[in-house]
Amino acid sequence: MADQWLFKSETYDNCNCAMNCGCQFNLPSTHGYCQSAFVGTIVEGHFNDTPLSGLNWAALYKWPGEIKDGNGRRQIVIDERADEAQRIALETIVSGEACEPLSNLFAVFASTCSEFCETLFLPIDLDADLEQRTARVEIQGVMRSTGRPTINEFTGQPFHIALARPSGSFEFTYAEIGIGTTSVTGDMEMAFEDSWAHFCVHHFNQDGLVRERSRLTAWLGT
Repeated sequence: MADQWLFKSETYDNCNCAMNCGCQFNLPSTHGYCQSAFVGTIVEGHFNDTPLSGLNWAALYKWPGEIKDGNGRRQIVIDERADEAQRIALETIVSGEACEPLSNLFAVFASTCSEFCETLFLPIDLDADLEQRTARVEIQGVMRSTGRPTINEFTGQPFHIALARPSGSFEFTYAEIGIGTTSVTGDMEMAFEDSWAHFCVHHFNQDGLVRERSRLTAWLGT
């Protein structure tokens, strides 16, 4: 029987593109190459009988050109609190395995990578508020990042931008948009400042993206 799993993560992503990230708007990347850092907390999840809720994870990616052109590099970081079964399960999911081909973010990105760095098992300090578009991340010796909303230059107040993807996306159905600053050291050395960030619920299972209305849309009412 095929593996049965659920991965529902509240996720912060910061990449090196400007506020019109080509991945979301079917455009070329801002700088002609792509770098991205995803960090999340699993709010609901399992892999067969192995529970995953409460664990943190990160996936770091670098491509020398556009993502579609391949030759990318990837590194996965898994919460050191995970036991052996949870480590195997999370690495399987975030590697893009045990799912329909190209059915979620991890599987698509894995297909564009040719170099896979050693998976790390470390403390992942993540404090994120998806509705407020704020995040603070520290993975000691690997990554630091902060996320925040854009600010309206006329009022000084947070500028609310959201992105709905009712179809076509392999990542999310809805995301809050902000800006972030990230530095990564080690095998995935990269840095970008005041660039595209989004805050979303990654909701995947073995069949792909689960198209369920995100809790982040609560402000829209019924």
